[in-house]
Amino acid sequence: MGRLDGKVAIISGAARGQGEAEARLFAAEGASVVLGDVLDEQGTKVADEIGAVARYRHLDVTNADDWDAIVELARAELGRVDVLVNNAGVLFSHPLEDHPLDEYLRVVQVNQVGCFLGMRAVVRAMRDAGGGSIVNTSSIAGLIGSQGLLAYSASKWAIRGMTKVAAVELGPDGIRVNSIHPGGVDTAMVRRPEDADRDLDAGFRHLPLGRVGLPEEVAYMALFLASDESLYSTGSEFVLDGGSTAGLHRPRRR
Repeated sequence: MGRLDGKVAIISGAARGQGEAEARLFAAEGASVVLGDVLDEQGTKVADEIGAVARYRHLDVTNADDWDAIVELARAELGRVDVLVNNAGVLFSHPLEDHPLDEYLRVVQVNQVGCFLGMRAVVRAMRDAGGGSIVNTSSIAGLIGSQGLLAYSASKWAIRGMTKVAAVELGPDGIRVNSIHPGGVDTAMVRRPEDADRDLDAGFRHLPLGRVGLPEEVAYMALFLASDESLYSTGSEFVLDGGSTAGLHRPRRR
């Protein structure tokens, strides 16, 4: 028996990375999944590999019509919407004084506005289903300042606030809204093509757990929040960062 048996989940940014890991894990735990992304070839391939319980739909998270279409697909073909994982995101790194306005606005549009549109789009479907769970992907950059990540941090702090407001508003409908806050995770956002053979763990030795995170580890946190195991959790922040926000690790002296 799976932890998501009978549930229908929509996952944005599901063609690769954390979103792909979430889609595969949710399906393995009994959910039907609708994958959304702008990477159509990759997203279609992932959905085909997952099998009959998966659907793929082009989703530009900054486009309200795309959100309405993916929700309609879930309802028409799978009958309901129980879970939304707002996973899609982009990152540009610049110091404040050199940060291009167009890149700042792009990050806000994808990360922040995309999250808003996704939450807004699923409310009616979740209410009709008798409740649901929304999982918004923030970051430790939404908890602490991160040098060079002004736009990214702004968007991730905004997700924290939106999560809490949505939790307050939607709680009476049985819709829970929580945010997850990963640290560094081994995805395409962190591992550039030139880093293909690089040991990413080496850059995370200062953390208490001493390594980079894995997409599957983020997926398991999302799974918990999507499942009925977290029925009394809403408006909360769940951190998975290898201890980064707890403090820096110093090797023991011999």
